[in-house]
This record gives sequence, structure tokens and C-alpha cells, in this order.
Amino acid sequence: MIEIIQFSSLGEFFDMGGYAFNVWSVYALFFLFFFINLYFPLLKRKQIIREQKRRSIVNKETATEISSS
Repeated sequence: MIEIIQFSSLGEFFDMGGYAFNVWSVYALFFLFFFINLYFPLLKRKQIIREQKRRSIVNKETATEISSS
């Protein structure tokens, strides 16, 4: 059977049986990559929307110049 991992103190939990650096660095890298994968697509989406709005304004200005000529 699988034994349940139990820690007798909070310090022992954070020490992770001597593997604290490995365990917590993996958690840190996971959250770093997780938030990067959330942030950059949102940033790119905002840039694309901003660019489309700019192009729409330019196209409207061009259309009015052509129709007034």
C-alpha cells in the first residue's frame, strides 16, 4: 500500500526531507511557466486588437479620401 506522507512540523514540511531545493524550485518553475503561458497570449491578443483598430481607422480615412476625390 501507499503510505501517506506525514510531516510532524511545518519546518519539516518546508524541508521536504532534505530535498527542499529540488521540490520548491520545481514548484517555482511550474508557476513561472504557468503565468508566462497566461500572460503572453493575453498581451499578444491586446496587441492584435490594437493593431486591428488602427488599421480600421486608416482604412476608413483612406475610403473617405477616395470617395471625396
